[in-house]
Amino acid sequence: MSIRWRDAMSDALYGPDGFFVSGAGPADHFRTSVHASPAFATALLRLLTQVDTALGHPARLDVVDVGAGRGELLRTLLRLVSSEDAVGLAVGVSGEPTRSGRSGLIPPRTGSPETLTPTTSARPSGDEPSSVAVRPSLAERVRFTAVEYATRPKDLPQEINWVSEIPDEITGVLLATEWLDNVPLDVAVHTEDGWRYLLVDPGSGAETVGDLVTPADLAWLKRWWPTSPPTADRDPTSTDATSTSESGFRAARPAQGSSLTARSRPGCPETPHSNHRRAEIGRTRDEAWANAVKKIERGLAVAVDYGHLRESRPVDGTLTGYRAGRQVPPVPDGTTDVTAHVAMDSVASAGAAVARCAYSLVSQSEALRALGADGGRPPLSLAGTDPAGYVRALAAASAVAELTDPAGLGGHWWLRQPVGIPLAPAVAR
Repeated sequence: MSIRWRDAMSDALYGPDGFFVSGAGPADHFRTSVHASPAFATALLRLLTQVDTALGHPARLDVVDVGAGRGELLRTLLRLVSSEDAVGLAVGVSGEPTRSGRSGLIPPRTGSPETLTPTTSARPSGDEPSSVAVRPSLAERVRFTAVEYATRPKDLPQEINWVSEIPDEITGVLLATEWLDNVPLDVAVHTEDGWRYLLVDPGSGAETVGDLVTPADLAWLKRWWPTSPPTADRDPTSTDATSTSESGFRAARPAQGSSLTARSRPGCPETPHSNHRRAEIGRTRDEAWANAVKKIERGLAVAVDYGHLRESRPVDGTLTGYRAGRQVPPVPDGTTDVTAHVAMDSVASAGAAVARCAYSLVSQSEALRALGADGGRPPLSLAGTDPAGYVRALAAASAVAELTDPAGLGGHWWLRQPVGIPLAPAVAR
């Protein structure tokens, strides 16, 4: 029996035998920034230290990873935080921005500070008496929490808490790396009498046209997914960086150094209704993000995902699937990751309405470079004085290059939503 895509995705991804609940985890099926390089976690650690400073170094600093997979990101962050050298490196990185990203200029809510909390010395100088005790280290204050429906991995370090729902009263950072793209949504097609839901057979993936969309979904479409004739959005003389495979899906760009596919380019399904404009109704993603932001008492919510903006919505949608390292048709039968790009400006607006603080929306390439990950090659002179060090530095630069490649993972969006604290937009140096 055919059902709406939202219901099909929910069962296929998060049901008892769903894709993200059973099996070894998503790392066996596709490659994300978390899997590509520890440089990604190192950059997030630098961001964490910035938030820690803005919060005034609280006694407890939360780090909550939503859609944590099998805890890969938090495992790496735990290892980095436990390393005194890594934390020192994170604290010491700074740089002047050269250009700003897209920002939502939302007036700060009452009580929201206007300037960053000044950084204070952890230890008073020897000739300056002070009654302030030495501040505990970051490793002593940080609390890691993974949010995932799957069973807690047996080998997960005990320092990482494992829950199925986002906790309340977070003080610190909430991370959502490639989570929103898997929040179930409805898909609609624009017909002669208006927008109608597309229904899907969970076993075969075959689609049929259903009822007219509800008033709430119609309102979202009118605001965030403007309609126009499909031919008006296509230039027959233009070329695409992707090619079309025999299955009717655009081939995803392979990840460097991996047999897995990076979920950086969508496949566009060929459906019986391909002469009509498709839309992926992101209202459920907006609600999910707003709910996540509500859980933060003070701190920063960060969403890293691939997506699009209102002025460049994809005509045919982005719904696709991934399984066993390959891009496949989005059949919601529980064996396949079913995903769609995120309407990032809509999500950002929903979060800002809750936080009442300005948001920052930039590419991953800009965000990582602002955090010190520029991917520059080490000087050739190093090869003569320290050959082993040169090789290590070259390998690290290659890993960062993958993370910042605008045609791949570097094209992902970074949405940063402060709550009760000021934080300058993430911009490239």
